[in-house]
Amino acid sequence: MFLTLTMYDVSVHLLAERVLGHIRREELLHAGDRLGVAVSGGIDSVALLRLLLELRHELGIVVSVVHFNHRLRGAESDTDQEFVAGLAREHRLEFYVACGNVAGLAAKEHSGVEAAARELRYGLFYRLLGTHDERENPSAAEAAPFQSDAPEENQASALDKIATGHTLDDQAETVLMRLIRGTGLRGLGGIYPRIVVEHEDGEGDGEIVRPLLGIRRRELARYLTEIKQPWREDLSNTDSKFTRNRVRSLVLPLLEREFNPAVAESFSELAAIARDEEDYWENEISGWLGTVVQWSEPAWTREVQDVSFVQIQPVGCGEPECLPMDLSLRSRIADAPWLMMNASVSRPWLLTEPSAVQRRLVKALGEQAGIPLEFKHVEEILRFAAEDGPCGKELSLPLGWKIMREPETLVFVTPDLRRNKQLADYEYQLPVPGRALVPELGGVIEALRVTPESPDAEYNPQQLLRADALKESLVVRNWRAGDRFWPAHTKAAKKIKELLQERHVAQPERRLWPVVLSGDEIVWMRGFPAPAKLRPQPEQGAVLIREVPWAASED
Repeated sequence: MFLTLTMYDVSVHLLAERVLGHIRREELLHAGDRLGVAVSGGIDSVALLRLLLELRHELGIVVSVVHFNHRLRGAESDTDQEFVAGLAREHRLEFYVACGNVAGLAAKEHSGVEAAARELRYGLFYRLLGTHDERENPSAAEAAPFQSDAPEENQASALDKIATGHTLDDQAETVLMRLIRGTGLRGLGGIYPRIVVEHEDGEGDGEIVRPLLGIRRRELARYLTEIKQPWREDLSNTDSKFTRNRVRSLVLPLLEREFNPAVAESFSELAAIARDEEDYWENEISGWLGTVVQWSEPAWTREVQDVSFVQIQPVGCGEPECLPMDLSLRSRIADAPWLMMNASVSRPWLLTEPSAVQRRLVKALGEQAGIPLEFKHVEEILRFAAEDGPCGKELSLPLGWKIMREPETLVFVTPDLRRNKQLADYEYQLPVPGRALVPELGGVIEALRVTPESPDAEYNPQQLLRADALKESLVVRNWRAGDRFWPAHTKAAKKIKELLQERHVAQPERRLWPVVLSGDEIVWMRGFPAPAKLRPQPEQGAVLIREVPWAASED
């Protein structure tokens, strides 16, 4: 049924009225905005374009079309581009198009095809918004310059905002995938209604907006059918090798059918609540970092500042090892300015606050310092802070940081960069049974023997390895370029870099991610299930490898 409403003597579809309400509630668009609609040719993006065309006079916006050709499906990809170009011509809209070597970028970065496609696609968005920075976007080499039928003088910063066709279904899938993988409140926020990006010249901001986050995909299909608007089908959206497609076609339908018909809406509401909660906590944390936390320069930085800048270099010596210590040090400090300050917080204040406040503050201090703190690190820090004991006791943290416990304060102590060069690879022997201290992680990797009589509550069965398949001494190290791992429930071994990119593990944490080898084979990787071929039978002896925080001795 084709339902319409009348606004300012213009009839619009009822669905467009709902989209308009979402746009106004979230303040996504304003009169005068030059809006590029990202159109792939599929249901979501074509419906977004047609809905915004119905609303453009009401909103006072200028609409154009943006398309990125991923060139992953040969002639089909080119046909998609022609289809979108035809839509732009039909509605007399400016058309911006670019293409890129997605497969090449995926191979170069050892990433998944989906991740590479998104990187190139958003690279185009940033260029159109005037926020493109070659230094921060190495994928630019894989993308051709965009083409446009807009006047040349309008192309330097062509658009104010770009709208993408993310729907309520996409939101539900994202939240569910993050729940399955493990996430905090920030991750539960899912897809944000807007992303603000700063222009290269620092003048103003561009935005990527999502006007359809409150609309189901099936509603968009009905809308296009009613207005007799065709769209293109991308068969890769049904390929079960992609996690999102399995969640879309298997998990969500099961939850809707067996548990809650409105489960997608419930996930979307959860995301909205999480975003609001996260905004509140971020504001609170900002205040605490400026008041409760005391910042101070470590003594070694004052020694560096006393050294003269003027140095005479040997002729022809420009290598890092030839540089005087202070210049090499200054270079490292310039690369990591956050390493220049210790942070102190009152122990009595911290320990009398609710657990939620304690966790938030410790996590924020870690983020401020660039320390990759996982949940187990935060809990160990809080346990350490609550302990009675001698003052001066230390707890080792990742990346060379440590925490010192004083009677009245807890001090996050920056690493001394006079002694710490750039992060190097690490490698330690791990006896079975036994443990390996890994200072680079601020933790210990343990190998424990597990017998059929061991209580199930003491371990996760998915992390067990057959004892007879392992050598007596293992090696724990950070992963290296070219390393592969085959976690259970996956079809084949994948490059570790790709596995970490799929989990959105950022640097410097990614570079230090630990693995354990038996001979030349990687048998364990932090955060991933053990390989299926190494799983023990119930009656077999097994080995459990796990990571635990490490509290240094008093000395």
